[in-house]
Amino acid sequence: NCETRLFQRPDEAIHRGFDKQAEADLARPDNFIANFEPLSGPALDDIVEDVAGFSQYTPPMRDLLQAAYDAGTGYVVSSAHPRMVDGKPSKNPRYLQLRPDLAVPVRRYVAEVGARFHRRVPLGHPVCEPVNDVLVGRRNNPPEPGIRPLAVYNPIHYQELPELFMDFICSLTGKSPSTTGAGSEGALTKGPFNALRPTADLNNALVSFILTGYAGYSTAAGHIGPNFRVDHDISLLVPEIWCRLSPKERDPRYLIDNGYLERVDDFQHQGRRVLASRLGYRITDRFVHGFMGKIFNMPMAVFDETILRPETQDKDVFVDGVENIVEAQRKVAQRYLDDGSIQEACPPLQALLHIMATGHYRGMDAQHPELRAMFTRDSLLASDWYRQRLETKQRRDVALWQRHVAYLESYVARATHQDLVNRFDMHDRLEKTRQRLAQVSSTDYLERLRGTLGADPMTATG
Repeated sequence: NCETRLFQRPDEAIHRGFDKQAEADLARPDNFIANFEPLSGPALDDIVEDVAGFSQYTPPMRDLLQAAYDAGTGYVVSSAHPRMVDGKPSKNPRYLQLRPDLAVPVRRYVAEVGARFHRRVPLGHPVCEPVNDVLVGRRNNPPEPGIRPLAVYNPIHYQELPELFMDFICSLTGKSPSTTGAGSEGALTKGPFNALRPTADLNNALVSFILTGYAGYSTAAGHIGPNFRVDHDISLLVPEIWCRLSPKERDPRYLIDNGYLERVDDFQHQGRRVLASRLGYRITDRFVHGFMGKIFNMPMAVFDETILRPETQDKDVFVDGVENIVEAQRKVAQRYLDDGSIQEACPPLQALLHIMATGHYRGMDAQHPELRAMFTRDSLLASDWYRQRLETKQRRDVALWQRHVAYLESYVARATHQDLVNRFDMHDRLEKTRQRLAQVSSTDYLERLRGTLGADPMTATG
């Protein structure tokens, strides 16, 4: 994603008239487009002269193609025609979309003014637009030759922190439509994009999640069970569901206590234990009935038993999918043990890595109350390792403000700079900097840092 443009993959635009936004975007001038077939001559003639098929496009795309057809020269792209590769259309059509709030700024303006009226925020004061929830997406796939299944999730899952961070550590993904690979991938596993070891990101993320009480929800994409292909439809639908829920209704404790979420438990299958509890909680028919009636006339007809409980489609495929997750988590965690980077992980993550790799930590499995207590806010605030993060943060802040003071003292001492010193009131700035240094050096500052992220002591000395 860029500052003014968004990286888009218009998979559904292959169906003419279906993705109206993509057709409007692609019909604009000044586009950056990849993996669409350059059309001209007979290929373009066939599209425009097919009256029935041509009429299915939205007006912007029809106008673009008609103009290229009338001109009789050059090339044009159709939203429904990805580039042909080895005789087949590419599954990777892409383009950079001009940000909607820049393309049609009046919509953004109306939304902001509406928020001002509703909250009574006067002009000249900023309108805060917090992001309350981010529901991560999961790419799921059915079994294919050489590819194990990963279609065990129903439309919305909630995981408590131990299970959620097992997933974050592993970064397991299903088969991408554009590749033949599946397995552990993502930002935490791509070394060239991150000079730090993954433990630094994981430590910071865990502290952030614990301190804020952030709920780990996720949504399905690709497949739900082996028999239902949903592509990104569920991920696109979830914001429509979530924006209709009150903060209370989005609270996982409320959803669990009232039967809107059900726990996925371990079970026995053909003589072996299947660790299905790694999936956390999933929405129930009560959730569908209670919260989707404003979207569907008959929500239970859309999200039936086979969607809410994918194991009912094929139990063996479900078991293989869960075991695929557990085995991938085991392999990834073992690498942390083998290379010694587990020592850089905070104690809760060290315990989790041992459980992922070996199934236990000091005699505890993932469901042990003591293990789960390590992921609570009270435990974090009382821990020595969190205090070490705060002390590290204070030391670095002291060092930072010491550098600021030393620089300003050196600057004001230069006789050649006295006109600038006076013009910019550098003596006052120096005094304020010294005051700030005194503040961050005090014992009170360490206490004020409680509840903040602190700093990872393993990422630098000091």
